[in-house]
Amino acid sequence: MAKDFFSVNELESTNFKVMPFTGKWLASFGRPEARGVWLIYGESFHGKSTLTGQMTHYLTDFVKHKILLNSLEEGKSESLKLNIQRASLSTVSNKILLGDKVPMSRVKERLNAQRSPEIIITDSIQYTDLDKKSYNQLREDFDKKLWIFVSQADGKVPRGALAKHVRFDADVKIRVEGYKAFVQSRYGGGEEFIIDPERAAKYWGKIE
Repeated sequence: MAKDFFSVNELESTNFKVMPFTGKWLASFGRPEARGVWLIYGESFHGKSTLTGQMTHYLTDFVKHKILLNSLEEGKSESLKLNIQRASLSTVSNKILLGDKVPMSRVKERLNAQRSPEIIITDSIQYTDLDKKSYNQLREDFDKKLWIFVSQADGKVPRGALAKHVRFDADVKIRVEGYKAFVQSRYGGGEEFIIDPERAAKYWGKIE
């Protein structure tokens, strides 16, 4: 459906729901709108899961109800438990709903219910049943939600046609390498985000 035309004055007078990030989050991500699509991608053992846990914890400050963290790759497992513990998510457990390899059809049912999660984190996109068409429809149907997809990568490129499509479409693109996140955001920021200073220093050398 075509969008209505609007004037510059109408745009400037519109109050969008923006997440008032501070500190290193502001420096890297700016002040993002609380909807849209983000993509986190990188090769295995470079810090994607650690960053996802840190981000989940931080984003609980900006939701009224919950964040859904749908673990498609690991499911309900010891490795997920360890990631939850590292990020101290038990301290914000009232704001988090975990999914054990929940298919997207079931996720959509949950999002149509009252008091549904405002942010949906899917790890990883390679384990969904989405294609480009169904992804586009998902974004249109739930355009008030913030979708964060985690993706495997081949080098510096997301793995697979869908992940590449999502990267092109995403409002915030986050490439992870050596426990650093390299952020491209439509909302400002842009500084490198250090996920784990000690591990990053071992990979990159001294970090200023």
